[in-house]
Amino acid sequence: MTMDTYLVGLIGSGIGPSLSPALHEREADRQGLRYVYRLIDIDVLGVGPEAVGDLVRAARDLGFDGLNITHPCKQLVIDHLDELAPQAAALGAVNTVVFEGGRAIGHNTDVTGFAASFARGLPDVPLERVVQLGAGGAGAAVAHAVLTLGAGHVTVVDAMPDRAADLAAGLNRHFGAGRVAAATPDALGGLLARADGVVHATPTGMAAHPGLPFPAELLHPGLWVAEVVYRPLETELLRTARAVGCATLDGGGMAVFQAVDAFRLFTGREPDAVRMLADIAELAGVPGAGVGG
Repeated sequence: MTMDTYLVGLIGSGIGPSLSPALHEREADRQGLRYVYRLIDIDVLGVGPEAVGDLVRAARDLGFDGLNITHPCKQLVIDHLDELAPQAAALGAVNTVVFEGGRAIGHNTDVTGFAASFARGLPDVPLERVVQLGAGGAGAAVAHAVLTLGAGHVTVVDAMPDRAADLAAGLNRHFGAGRVAAATPDALGGLLARADGVVHATPTGMAAHPGLPFPAELLHPGLWVAEVVYRPLETELLRTARAVGCATLDGGGMAVFQAVDAFRLFTGREPDAVRMLADIAELAGVPGAGVGG
């Protein structure tokens, strides 16, 4: 019997530390698939984010089954696709591309990924006033997920005011007027003082972008903190927030649940999310979870 074979990849910037290849390949091994997951790092290639269209075309021509797309290409890739799934169209951001019959179809598994992780990791936290830092591709997905989970009001904060305003306007059209506002980082102090929780959706804290996304003194014990960054699994923000007494959610669950959905799109097979959650804990070097990478 011949093995089912899949070739997929990840396009993005600074993706060397990504755990996506190992997450996908481990689950594929358990399912008896031959599955190769390649990193296509624009930094290594020496090209800008606008090259994403050429990279998608090249992957299709080389026989790839699909691609994951990450920072900073999730929005730029849309112009180079043949079709968008409804979720991706609503968000204006794509993190998964499936090649079917020579056509490139864009999906977004970040929304469902974050929603599943949040419901599992921060059940029953108050959602009346939520502050979200970051209005990029991941930010669009996470804000959509938070509102779907029942957030009363979300303030999107971004250093690029137009980007925050555009995201807020799109979310208000989708979820109802007045649900979302836009703000700049200088307003964070007042916003966090009154908020139930904060979602961090910028690259700050990643292995390639260490540090805190805002001053530590703005954290307080009444705030829950949800992180999108997953490498490292414990970012400086989460470590600082826990020390203050905040309930926290790391980015590992979102990484796993979006990978679960992407794996299903690529293969048509049902992955085991529980096994993949154990994988990411081990791969990220969580104490007691096995030998990390």
